[in-house]
Amino acid sequence: MAEQKITDENYEEIIAANKVVLIDFWATWCAPCRRLAPIVAQIADEYEGKAAVGKYNVENNDVLTERLGIRNIPTLIVIKDGEVAESLTGAVNKQKISETINKYI
Repeated sequence: MAEQKITDENYEEIIAANKVVLIDFWATWCAPCRRLAPIVAQIADEYEGKAAVGKYNVENNDVLTERLGIRNIPTLIVIKDGEVAESLTGAVNKQKISETINKYI
């Protein structure tokens, strides 16, 4: 399953429907975000059925960015049971993302 598109309109539904959610906050102009994108896609495939993975474009949405206090991108947020469990900022590697998700599934 490819990562989901998370927007201001659907984020509450996605978070409520999944025990663990990884959200990638990104923008098209962000070079580190573009480098991280294929890794996030791989994570989405590998964690299918265990965790939902979504991408939140900060250019088109701002509600969740404001609510969670996102100041830098890329930022990855792990949500567990509707609450922020952990965040990673910058172009982190796949191993670090996997280790982080594994703590919550």
